[in-house]
Amino acid sequence: MWRSCGADVTIVEALPRLLAAEDEDSSRQLERAFRKRKIKALTNTPFKAVDHTDSGVRVHVENGEPIDADLLLVAVGRGPRTEGLGYAEQGVALDRGFVVVDERCRTNVPNVFAVGDIVTGLQLAHRGFAQGIFVAEEIAGLDPTPVADAGIPRVTYSDPEVASVGLTEAQARAELGDEQVETLVYDLGGNGKSQILKTQGSVKLVRQKDGPVVGVHLVGARVGELIGEAQLIYNWDAFPEDVAPLVHAHPTQNEALGEAHLALAGKPLHAHS
Repeated sequence: MWRSCGADVTIVEALPRLLAAEDEDSSRQLERAFRKRKIKALTNTPFKAVDHTDSGVRVHVENGEPIDADLLLVAVGRGPRTEGLGYAEQGVALDRGFVVVDERCRTNVPNVFAVGDIVTGLQLAHRGFAQGIFVAEEIAGLDPTPVADAGIPRVTYSDPEVASVGLTEAQARAELGDEQVETLVYDLGGNGKSQILKTQGSVKLVRQKDGPVVGVHLVGARVGELIGEAQLIYNWDAFPEDVAPLVHAHPTQNEALGEAHLALAGKPLHAHS
């Protein structure tokens, strides 16, 4: 946002890449897009201290020169706010401020449930909605299916956007073994609507060999709008061959999902290299 307004921006990140929780390829593409926009990203660079100066601030980092800037914006993430709300007095177990629950959102106290940002996992509004519905149905005796974090769509609202569902390639290889994982990357350069939007990016599919798609990773403008179909593919254990025959409207970015599955099913159509 700041760069879009004309400001020079330097990102200081202690972790090895900007999007540590996303697939490594997605993070690499975002960093490349940022470089093209003249956004400087210092990864593997822990913050040390900040001094106020006559012109703004001087930021000190480990293993690097100080950075002089007009303004320092600090983003440290979010945590649960449970202190003083009576949980401990009622005997509800806490861990670092988070309410401890099982897969059915039950606490250690009978008939007490917890959902949303106060339980460990993805701190996303739509996860909280889904867990709230789950608990209501659980109390009603409908025996609903637990909400699994891996099946929840994730979107980073950057420019370009990053969206994903399921396992990263690294997670899939750790869980299934290297020989049981196949991947395919479809470049948005082969997608007509992405060319119209002048966006770059890709659709990356992670598949269990001879099995279902276990991860979908998207980079590009508006890809957060594509994650709905992607989460259906993941949550229904769809094979590439199941998705390949589905017809996607032209010209839409949604085509890119279809094209990626066509290619992974051995029937590439509009490929871009």
